[in-house]
Amino acid sequence: MNKVALRVTVSSEGSPAPRIETVISRADSAAATRDALLEAAGALLDEGGPDAVTLRAVGARAGVSRGAPYGHFRDKEDLLTAVAVEAWTVVAVSLENLRGSADLSPRERLRQALLAMVDLGRHRPHLYARMFVIPAGDPEAVVRAAGRSQDAFLEIVGDVLGSDMVGPADSRRYGALLLTGVHGITGMEISGHLGTPKWGVSGEDLVDLLVDTIDR
Repeated sequence: MNKVALRVTVSSEGSPAPRIETVISRADSAAATRDALLEAAGALLDEGGPDAVTLRAVGARAGVSRGAPYGHFRDKEDLLTAVAVEAWTVVAVSLENLRGSADLSPRERLRQALLAMVDLGRHRPHLYARMFVIPAGDPEAVVRAAGRSQDAFLEIVGDVLGSDMVGPADSRRYGALLLTGVHGITGMEISGHLGTPKWGVSGEDLVDLLVDTIDR
């Protein structure tokens, strides 16, 4: 958060004239730089895949000094892991907001939650792929980051199933089935296999079938 400082200066008439200045702390500046680097890395990833993401290229894209990226990330792998973690955080917030949409039925909230993952894969395939990569430096980092979104998703699933019908263990099993199913749909779309005439079905059609498995 920016810190506000009150400066008192003397006017030409000799009376004090307060002047308010915004002073950005070193921590705020570092956080802003890190955010800019993550945004730049995400854009480069979208444009050219992982090969396009280097610390030097990201720094140039973000408009910071050449050494700035190295003050925030150990190496390229560390940076890409941070991009994936941030993406999972965005997904979690989206799902939490979706669950709070009182104007939507539980079934429609579930359908939109699944379609959100398909849309992410369609429009940002390289980012989607990184979200499921096990980082060499911290193998659990992405799994931990995904936990919040998975908790929100399980709540959406539970709303469809109803607590009177199933228990938490059943919700987790159904939730895992739905997530692995939508991951397969997204993978088929990204690879181009789902669009072949052989199947004659869209990602939306398959998501509807998934929802039907728990809400008939």
